[in-house]
Amino acid sequence: MRNQKGFTLVELMIVVAIIGILAAIAIPNFVAMQYRAKRAEVPGNVDAIKTAAIGYEAAFDQIIDLPASPAGWSAGAAGKAPLPWDGAADSWGRVGWQPDGPVRGQYQLAIVGTNDFLITGQCDVDGDGTQATYTATRSLNTTQVTNNEIY
Repeated sequence: MRNQKGFTLVELMIVVAIIGILAAIAIPNFVAMQYRAKRAEVPGNVDAIKTAAIGYEAAFDQIIDLPASPAGWSAGAAGKAPLPWDGAADSWGRVGWQPDGPVRGQYQLAIVGTNDFLITGQCDVDGDGTQATYTATRSLNTTQVTNNEIY
């Protein structure tokens, strides 16, 4: 036999199988990481709204009640596409907060009792109709209400 150099078909098939197994493990983790990154907008915005609400109360001695915005947001509909912010129409400018651009979640500021407020932020970045929800009050920092695996 001559001395031939190269790989046999079996060796190449083993390499392809190993790459396939690695891809089967890596792709779902990559998708979940993308969803987590998109969902990270919501707790950051809830924190910013809390700061703005506390500042508004300090300046005007009252807590403001703001409706959910953007108004056209619904679970599953937003999905991967961010929606334009329509907070100016909903008086969000009164507290001095608005996002830098389109949002993936919906935000609401509600009066609770006589001396507190509740900020709620919801998102559904994977479009499955299940909302990831975050809340904050004057005394409590932003907390994730739903399971960590809900995007």
